[in-house]
Amino acid sequence: MHVLSVSSLKGGVGKTTVALGLASAAFNQGLRTLVVDLDPQCDATTGLGAIGEFAETVADVLQNPRHNIVHRAIVSSPWNKLHSGNIDVLVGSPKSQALDSPSPTINEIWRLEIALAKIESEYDLVIIDTPPSVNGLTRTAWVASDRVIIVSEPSLFSVVAADRTMHALAELRRGLTDRLETLGILINRFRPQSKEGDFRVSELREKYGDRILPQMVEERTVLQTAQGAGRPIHGWPGESAIEIAAVFDRVLEYVQKSLGQSTPSRIARNSRKVLRLNRVMRGQSLDEVLKLEATESKDEISDLLGLDDETKKD
Repeated sequence: MHVLSVSSLKGGVGKTTVALGLASAAFNQGLRTLVVDLDPQCDATTGLGAIGEFAETVADVLQNPRHNIVHRAIVSSPWNKLHSGNIDVLVGSPKSQALDSPSPTINEIWRLEIALAKIESEYDLVIIDTPPSVNGLTRTAWVASDRVIIVSEPSLFSVVAADRTMHALAELRRGLTDRLETLGILINRFRPQSKEGDFRVSELREKYGDRILPQMVEERTVLQTAQGAGRPIHGWPGESAIEIAAVFDRVLEYVQKSLGQSTPSRIARNSRKVLRLNRVMRGQSLDEVLKLEATESKDEISDLLGLDDETKKD
């Protein structure tokens, strides 16, 4: 099972639309797919057609990631009725906002990773829709992820947000999980023949080079229409939908090439380094641990945490 977060530190850039587009591509390809809705606005849950009252949600999972709670919080998307396949959603909840601490503890930051370890044999791909902030929920998603796609629209403020996101990811990767990698920046809501858009795209390419994904998602009303109807863009009628679906197919192919064939074991990570770190430093905030990592060598940190030689190699 591989885990991909779709993130932006600026709201309104179409982050959820990108997450649902990639979910549609994965579902169309036949991948066993789970969408985790960490955004308290719950748009990904709605876009997957999961509407109603749910006994358990992602908020319950983040408070107590026990196996039975995780399974009760996952529901089958009505997309599954359209053709054979498997796409589920770990249901979002406005209650998760209360868990979006600006300074989460180490114990809290690993809970989604621990939850996903319970179901890693059941899915090929997990796509996490994160909130537009760098607080606890987003960093919880990143710690559980193998790759992160940063969504940016071609505007000044989105360029600044993309830069902040890159720095926050680099800090977390250095301090806590070297498995995490930034896949790249996906430009969304691109308007052809827009001088401002062309300028901002050039600005992003000059700054980040090949970190900008070769695909760009044009602004098309069909995306919002399909999302509002709770339907995947693949199979939605019309030439415009076919063109946009093809773009998400290519982005998913890029994701798959980056991930390769290796599948990291979450059970192994949780039974060793992660759980030991929880036990030793569970009450300390993530920021404290990252600050410690920034000022000490890896060997000194390992000695401080009491990690054995085998664990250091993880």
